[in-house]
Amino acid sequence: MKDIRQHSYHRSRGPGGLAALLLTLVVMLGLTGGSALAAPDGTKKSSPSTVSVPASAMDAVAAMQPSWNLGNTLDAIPHEDSWGNGQTTKATFEKIAAKGFRSVRIPVTWSDHQSATAPYTIDATYMARVKQLVDWAQDSGLYVVLNVHHDSWQWVSKMSTDHDNVVARFNSTWKQIAAAFRDEPRSLLFEGINEPQFENATAAQKTEYLNELQVSFHSIVRSSGGANTNRLLSLTTQFGSGDQAHLDDLHKTIISLNDRQLVAQVHFYSWYPFSVNIAGGTHYDDVARKHLEDTFANLHNTFVAKGVPLYLGEYGLLDYPNHFHPSRVERGEALKYFEHVGYAARRYGITTALWDPFAYLNRDTLQWRDAALFAWIKSSWTTRSGTASFDKVFVPKSSPITAKSLTLNLNGTKFRGVWQGGTKLVAGRDYTVSGNQLTFTARALTHLVGNRAYGVNATLQARFTSGLPWNIGIVTNDVPVLTNATGTTSSFTIPTQYRGNDLATMHATYADGTNAGQTDWTPFQEFNKAFSPDYPNGTIILTPDFLNALRDGEPAKLVFHFYSGATVTYHVTKSGTSVTGTVS
Repeated sequence: MKDIRQHSYHRSRGPGGLAALLLTLVVMLGLTGGSALAAPDGTKKSSPSTVSVPASAMDAVAAMQPSWNLGNTLDAIPHEDSWGNGQTTKATFEKIAAKGFRSVRIPVTWSDHQSATAPYTIDATYMARVKQLVDWAQDSGLYVVLNVHHDSWQWVSKMSTDHDNVVARFNSTWKQIAAAFRDEPRSLLFEGINEPQFENATAAQKTEYLNELQVSFHSIVRSSGGANTNRLLSLTTQFGSGDQAHLDDLHKTIISLNDRQLVAQVHFYSWYPFSVNIAGGTHYDDVARKHLEDTFANLHNTFVAKGVPLYLGEYGLLDYPNHFHPSRVERGEALKYFEHVGYAARRYGITTALWDPFAYLNRDTLQWRDAALFAWIKSSWTTRSGTASFDKVFVPKSSPITAKSLTLNLNGTKFRGVWQGGTKLVAGRDYTVSGNQLTFTARALTHLVGNRAYGVNATLQARFTSGLPWNIGIVTNDVPVLTNATGTTSSFTIPTQYRGNDLATMHATYADGTNAGQTDWTPFQEFNKAFSPDYPNGTIILTPDFLNALRDGEPAKLVFHFYSGATVTYHVTKSGTSVTGTVS
């Protein structure tokens, strides 16, 4: 994954004191022919591990499910604490293991801790720190996947114009890693390169370069001896892509190596328009669901069905959740996605690793930032949960109250009823069910909205025979009210009375029908990149990137879409650095 920097405070870095010295000695020994400290009797002791690893690669990778990424940590640039996650402790891995994870992927960016010229020596203290985390994770009962991470775009990507130096550095990097970890137990896996990419190269050249690196990685590790002779090795596709052409290329490489201890790796962040909320991807709809089903089926058919285990080394939604900006993906729609991933992983025999740059586990408190979200992720590992077409029912304040319906997605469960807290609503009086249609009566909604203040007036739970309940907010709303505004391309906001509404997307065009904004291939601009709601301050923010991309002097028509179904039209005109906004 690219460097998703959630915030940037700094702390002291690196292990200290005697522990650092001992770990450095361990690594130095490893780089000169040994990789473990000698016991008093002269025997070498590898790192302890409580993990019993099956001989079969397929069984071993299955035992790694579910997995978690220690993201934006050792892969941070230039130091472990540069991207806001501070110093990792053993307690981090103990927490992950206690919450049901069976493996952890530890991304590592080596370039800032390695000489940029031959022999490309990795700093011994940094190698010792990496080893410390690897050992802590294994001591906590976790499998570990260790890789070469952001180096992929920092210097490996330049292979087409600096081939020999890139290959030499790549080989040196893996020779040093292999030597340092050669006697670690098989619960440690190596991953050759994260999301490989190559600049200024044709498609055929990219395939050739990646195959060259992965074959070299395999040869170096296998020839380094010790436990590396049968260690599980993970090979990935270009960019970590799940496109079939890239899957086929990876399968050819794996088959050519004739090694039954290889693991295929791909990353998955859902259908892109949904993942970042662009091009109208506001809901986890049939298109997004089909994208997941098709991708997982292809992964299964290309690898798992042919005896090659598949590790989904990263999955999630791009920049979700983000605790510093409004969520670009509506919460209920995100829950549907995570529920589906867990189910599909079990259905297709795929091990999944949640990408966590910062957003899920608070590295300081070791508490989940959103316990309810994590509960949905965890539940998906073992069972299905029912959902509905949305997680809110909107009741307009300006109109008489009428019955409102949602569509139930049973997902193989059976509907049990609706509760408000500990009170079960009465079927027939408060709600009815016809097929998969759940309808709340006008009588029940009148009671639930109370004095009809804008916003969520009550929260209900639809419960099913398995999995988690589906929360439903009963919301009083009216069409939002926007007003005229002036500002500049560096600071422009639209005063907005949301009146119980949540902003879904923004459609931007000119009078001639062409798209307005920095994303020219769709009129529906990207959430938080072109526009962003500021609910506490009652505004909609238009970003400098969006405003600067507008044609000078030509009004752009903006249509704001809200999850209630309401739309409001607005016009904005840029003149130099001045911006004027008017209501239609």
